[in-house]
Amino acid sequence: MDRRAGLKLALLGAAAAAGYAALLRPYLMTWGATAEEARRPLPGPDLIPGAQPAATHAITINAPAAEVWPWLVQMGCGRAGWYSYDWLDNGGVPSADRILPEFQKLQVGDVIPSTVDRAIGMKVLALEPERLLVLGAPLKYTLHGVEQPLDRPLTAADQPYNIGYWAFVLEQPAPQTTRLIARTGGVEHPAWLFWLLDRLFWDPAHFIMERRMLLNLKARAEATAAETAGWPVAHQHDGAAGVGVNSRSAHLAKEVTL
Repeated sequence: MDRRAGLKLALLGAAAAAGYAALLRPYLMTWGATAEEARRPLPGPDLIPGAQPAATHAITINAPAAEVWPWLVQMGCGRAGWYSYDWLDNGGVPSADRILPEFQKLQVGDVIPSTVDRAIGMKVLALEPERLLVLGAPLKYTLHGVEQPLDRPLTAADQPYNIGYWAFVLEQPAPQTTRLIARTGGVEHPAWLFWLLDRLFWDPAHFIMERRMLLNLKARAEATAAETAGWPVAHQHDGAAGVGVNSRSAHLAKEVTL
């Protein structure tokens, strides 16, 4: 490769990086959220010293918060799943398409399994029924995999590590409308390593998974709200998505496929 070709490649790489930083990444980090929602302080940093907010995603659900909340509290592996790409985050087990009474009792201090083997989980840091759910997870990365020491604080000797949070805020601007805001963030050491990993992998991956999760949660909550109110629900189902929502009844809502 001659010097001129190398310079062209460098310029193309710089242009691509600039385009990602200026155009694509802001979209990935604030999908569905208004500018005000993305700027607004939300719970999370107050629960983890040194934590900084990262992504803010949001969605409007045509159902009261009381119909959305049960779907949130039952999330997790070995529970209702994550309503996202089940073959990636739930061991291929389809996420629940109904409310599971056995997983409706959740309290601060409980740990929600986030992996199929239940070796990694997220602790409930804050909970206000029908208003707020904040989860947190300390993760230590080693050559042998990921560890989660829940019995002690992580220190500089544990690097690389991160302590993340995942906050869900429910607001009800109208009786039959819920605004669900999801905020992630945390503290990461060493900062330079996670700065690279976040931009190259974690931020796009989180966007892909959470976007599908929010859309499928919206479909489920709206279907159950319609059932409760006695409204008709469109009979829609896409076989590529796996099981349909509310398959226990004649009312089916569309499972998101993108």
